Amino acid sequence: MQHRSALLAIHLGALMFGLSGVFGKLADSGPLVIACGRALFAVVALALFAQLFGQSRGQRPGARQLALLALGGVLLGSHWLTFFLAVKVSGVGIATLGFASFPAFTVLLEGLLFRERTRAMEFAMVGLVSLGLVLVTPEFDLSSQATSGLLWAILSGLLFSLLSLLNRASTRGLDPVQAALCQNLTVFACFLPLAWPQLPQVPALDWLWLAMLGIFCTGLAHSLFVASLRVLKARTTAVIFALEPVYGIAFAWWLFNETPTLRMLVGGVLIISAIFLSARFGAPADHPKQEPAAEPKPIN
Repeated sequence: MQHRSALLAIHLGALMFGLSGVFGKLADSGPLVIACGRALFAVVALALFAQLFGQSRGQRPGARQLALLALGGVLLGSHWLTFFLAVKVSGVGIATLGFASFPAFTVLLEGLLFRERTRAMEFAMVGLVSLGLVLVTPEFDLSSQATSGLLWAILSGLLFSLLSLLNRASTRGLDPVQAALCQNLTVFACFLPLAWPQLPQVPALDWLWLAMLGIFCTGLAHSLFVASLRVLKARTTAVIFALEPVYGIAFAWWLFNETPTLRMLVGGVLIISAIFLSARFGAPADHPKQEPAAEPKPIN
């Protein structure tokens, strides 16, 4: 893959990740069915992409790594469940911005769990994200749908942050696509018994949205991300992925008439700016061919 193709791939991947909330909103089914269906199609897509690209770039996981991958699958499924619940309760825009708080959680938890020194830029990012979330909150009333939806989205961001840190500690040396396949298989295995009674009532059109979520927003998006990281620096991809909430909010505005308020726009700009600045200036330079972890960016 050439540099220009890699840039196109990573932009396309960010767009697909940003559309996750849109497809979740289009589906009439509940969050449990959406998460289960997404995992099903993601397993099929990731298995197909692994066969097509036909090369394993990692070692076989041992018993400990398999157990940690399964735990990662539980976190991934919980992240999806809370995110789609936020989408149903408060809409795509608020859910996407609430989830975008995950880098702030990562900074705080990374320093706590890995005893790494937190830099001034990272503290500034946490402050900007916190201020942005305050502005995004329409009213501080737990009985309000918008507020409760934002809280579910923030919880989704926290769960994804824990997933990212778990992957950092447990997936070294593993092929990223195969690791993602194991985690999505765990999500499907956990959710299928719970979602099974509801599956006969799933509308036919919902299966299309679930397929789009699993194939494009998960399987293809993740594969594009992994492929582009073999050419681009990790810092470059992180900056591009700061656009993910922009794509989600723009499509929600267009498709569902979810017009953002001025407070929401200002809060969103602060959150996205914090992610952009942290990715652009906060981390040391990465090597272009650095091998990514299994879930380095949102499979949201």
